[in-house]
Amino acid sequence: MFNFNRKRAKLILEDGSEFIGYSFGYEKLVSGEIVFNTGMVGYPETLTDPSYKGQILVLTYPLIGNYGVPFKKREDGVLKYFESDRIHLTGLIVSDYSEMYHHWASEKSLSQWLTEEKIPAISGIDTRALAIKLREKGVMLAKIVFDDQYIDFYDPDKDNLVKEVSIKEPIVYKKGKKKVVLIDCGTKNNIIRELLKRDITVIRVPWNWEFYKEQADGYLISNGPGNPIRAVETIENTRKLLELNKPTFGICFGSQIMALATGAKTYKMKYGHRGHNQPCRESGTIRNFITSQNHGYAINSSSLGEDWRIWFYNLNDNTNEGIIHVSKPFFATQFHPEASPGPDDTTFVFDMFGRAL
Repeated sequence: MFNFNRKRAKLILEDGSEFIGYSFGYEKLVSGEIVFNTGMVGYPETLTDPSYKGQILVLTYPLIGNYGVPFKKREDGVLKYFESDRIHLTGLIVSDYSEMYHHWASEKSLSQWLTEEKIPAISGIDTRALAIKLREKGVMLAKIVFDDQYIDFYDPDKDNLVKEVSIKEPIVYKKGKKKVVLIDCGTKNNIIRELLKRDITVIRVPWNWEFYKEQADGYLISNGPGNPIRAVETIENTRKLLELNKPTFGICFGSQIMALATGAKTYKMKYGHRGHNQPCRESGTIRNFITSQNHGYAINSSSLGEDWRIWFYNLNDNTNEGIIHVSKPFFATQFHPEASPGPDDTTFVFDMFGRAL
């Protein structure tokens, strides 16, 4: 059933394109980088992924909101059905918003949740046409406006977004004798869950913490938003960390940080990889994996040092999906082995990390 009382809203792209739809979130003017995600389910996890900070997200699956928003329940110190404690994206664009929702774990509608967290959202947009435009022209800046009000375009890549999403003080999740320092660049809760499943005590520290001084069995650099070169302190501290020769694992943004710390280069992708169905191959083998991804930057493989090799690559465009050191316990994946939402084909990477501790 459609709510005819919803206010008209407009999505404006920096190339001048305009899309008119109806608001089902909080009514405020916002601007950011517009990106699309191909996942069919998992919007509670996706919306709370800190990697979407500064971005207006287009969900290409046509029907969104039909299972509502789950209740907030904590397990082992983190929210069970969410990837952080709040929505991080700037705005949401969907084709068809379901006014009715049904699920045993839901406690509110997506519209209610978005309104509570002051996130604007528009439905009634041709997301197929929008996704095609973004694939052809690449990622663009965009803004959501009401009543033809004005707001400037905002480029989130100019700011250090990691500083905005990372914790301010360390948090410890006690589980086992082995200790891992988790460098929070915008970590997803499921990274913490995967470590706790393996009886590992997690010491979560801020992005600019001198984490190389922490006594631990291993170190994990998390995912996060924006341009990795903005996280100068994290890169420098990672450079010092690698001198310790202890097991170090990077995920997504963390893989780029590790590459930059070794002297390699990163670059902005045309439209990034965001979805639950990205195929990756392990280099030197015919082993293929379906992965969950969310990134707009990638490692320039040709800039890797002679002690590093490509671990995985994307079967769609051959971009770098992982790096590994030839002799030391250093490795990283561009995809998300914790995959929430998404497939769990690559959770073996956490087992590999656990054995290295």
